[in-house]
Amino acid sequence: MQKAKVALRLVTLCAALVAAAVPPAYAQAWKPAKPVEIVVGSAPGGSPDVMARLVQNLLQGMALVPTSAVVNKPDAGNTIGWAYLNQHGGDGHYIATYSPAVIGNKLMGTSPLGHTDFTPLNILAREYVVMAVKADSSITSMKELTARLKKDPMSVSFAFATARGNHNHIVLSMYLKSIGVDPKIAKAVVYPGGGPAMTALLGGHIDVYVASPRSMVPPQKEGRARILGTSAAERQPGALSELVTFKEQGYDAVFFTWRGFMGPKGLKAPEIAYWDSVFSRLAQSEEWRKDTEQQFWNADYLLSADTRKHLDRENELLKGILSNLGLAKQ
Repeated sequence: MQKAKVALRLVTLCAALVAAAVPPAYAQAWKPAKPVEIVVGSAPGGSPDVMARLVQNLLQGMALVPTSAVVNKPDAGNTIGWAYLNQHGGDGHYIATYSPAVIGNKLMGTSPLGHTDFTPLNILAREYVVMAVKADSSITSMKELTARLKKDPMSVSFAFATARGNHNHIVLSMYLKSIGVDPKIAKAVVYPGGGPAMTALLGGHIDVYVASPRSMVPPQKEGRARILGTSAAERQPGALSELVTFKEQGYDAVFFTWRGFMGPKGLKAPEIAYWDSVFSRLAQSEEWRKDTEQQFWNADYLLSADTRKHLDRENELLKGILSNLGLAKQ
């Protein structure tokens, strides 16, 4: 049943693209009167920060909004940044990057804020998860990693960003559970952003980094890291085609995250309509297509109305997954 729900999640997200292709036709009565601030609840270097800066460049380059600024407010699993966003309730000049962590944090009791406490604006991309080691690591394969963990679950250290219960943590927990290791006893370190976590991996401070393909494919090509597997259900096209999946290696760890933008609580219809129009133009641009390919993302775009429906479904899906993994508090 759980596998069927995960599969349906992908089908539903992709099917909604057709409905999301055209923004609302009613007149827009609002537009920014000052520069827009893009809030990132994690440190520079990770996928949320990269997406924010790519979008900032396009918003400015395509003259879609007044000059915007990216503001990083890391730590506490995005809670600090997202709480800051809600200090500007009802103000469409503030938007923030977000992911399934906005749901998972509340389900696990690590944050009082959930998806219903904000104004979801869109989903822009889908991203899978990889596990990687330093190039000279003695862990050369998932088989070797599994053997070590079965012998001593505390013998391997894992790292991920930016919060427990996010997509990285879910995939790690799925893998551990599939090999008979209790996810709660794994030696895991949570970093405030992808940059610090990457530094820890390459510096030999942790053994395995659970991260995005965009973080690890370049270091692998440079000979600094080695990717052991990816959480996609099947081999992906293009630059990701050489990445072997966990599934084909016999491990039940199929999952993906989505990324997009939300506004503070209390945005009204005119503000939402404005951002629907802006992000529709951005998502359909050739520049964004090139950006998603370069970042090893799968382009998915949902307008605000479809995003809200998707988040409600995600809440039920993640509640089941996190409960099954022993991570949910509610």
